Amino acid sequence: MSNTKTVKKGIMICGHGSRDKDAEREFGLVAKGLKERFPDLPVEYGFLEFSAPNIHMGLNSLLDQGVEEIYAVPGMLFAATHAKNDIPSVLTTYEEKNSGLQVTYGRELGLQDDMIDAFQARIYESLGLDPENPPENLYDTMLVVVGRGTSDTSANAEAAKLTRIVNENMGFGWADTVYSGVTYPSVGVGLEKLMKLGFKRIVVAPYFLFTGRLIKRIQGYVNQVAQANPEIEFINTPYLSDHPKVIDAFQHRVEEIMQGALDSGEETLMNSFKRRLAAGEVDVHHHHAEYVDPEDDTQGVAETDKAHGHSHDHSHSHDHGHSHDHSHSHDHSHGHSHSHGHGHSHGVYKHIGHPMGPRTMIGEGICCCFMGQFTKEILEEEKHRIDGDCTKTALAHNK
Repeated sequence: MSNTKTVKKGIMICGHGSRDKDAEREFGLVAKGLKERFPDLPVEYGFLEFSAPNIHMGLNSLLDQGVEEIYAVPGMLFAATHAKNDIPSVLTTYEEKNSGLQVTYGRELGLQDDMIDAFQARIYESLGLDPENPPENLYDTMLVVVGRGTSDTSANAEAAKLTRIVNENMGFGWADTVYSGVTYPSVGVGLEKLMKLGFKRIVVAPYFLFTGRLIKRIQGYVNQVAQANPEIEFINTPYLSDHPKVIDAFQHRVEEIMQGALDSGEETLMNSFKRRLAAGEVDVHHHHAEYVDPEDDTQGVAETDKAHGHSHDHSHSHDHGHSHDHSHSHDHSHGHSHSHGHGHSHGVYKHIGHPMGPRTMIGEGICCCFMGQFTKEILEEEKHRIDGDCTKTALAHNK
């Protein structure tokens, strides 16, 4: 008679989180889809910030169900700061506090074939075309892919790589990449430059999993540009959401852990985190599930959130308890007097002053919190564009 104990396993999907309740609900659809692929395993999800459940709550639920081995996967398209540092920090701390628990952290979604197929399907659908029977080419149309945009150069490069792959696969007349976050070119100025190529049909395709402030801001910019240029047809491609191919991609990441494929010798996200942590290259504060990311200009409350009882007081002051490590000095108290005790460290975007970067969004209906990333020098240079009342509903907060 065998005395071998069967170890109960479970799946944990780790997301970023959003103040947008629609994004929170949509993330749950991925967990639902993954549960259908693994009907015999508990599947939970949680977020780093803004949303409930947070990652700790999801892990607690798995523990309460008797799970002893957790397959954790980042619900993120590319490996930037959150996937590289913040999620591993939460998982490592949790594992240390729960003796006998084993947590294995998988890979980001990345540019798997399934993710590319899902993205292309969304683009075809927005054009009214059948993804299973596509045209030979789309030479009369320009594709503009919108990436998240981070301080991580490699993550930004992956978005540009995606654009090239999709362009060659689908045969657009031209394609380029713009970004909605802290890199360049920004959405609005990027579109203005690209329109000069003369295309009369432009597809704007955000490479995002779910809705949220950034998606709504992107749509706001596209609508503004479209209204000013009625001779051009602008087509908004929907974000990925729980497309079946996206669920396939999540499934593959879980199966990689199950099959031991992460032991191939290539450094994993978790191994990289532990190596850099030991070397003192990562500043961890062990409360990432609650912090507000200063790079995330999506903060604030939309009308849809107010209906759910969420509120945001703009009369508090920026008190960032974290390290920017800029090569120049500045302070963030630029009159917007509101405070977020972040208490964490994050990547610094060295091209914050680029003439086609985030500074082009100043005065264009962005959140007050977004202003905190700029130096005093930039704010002084752009003061003619600064709207004195940035507490009003921003483009990113529109329904």
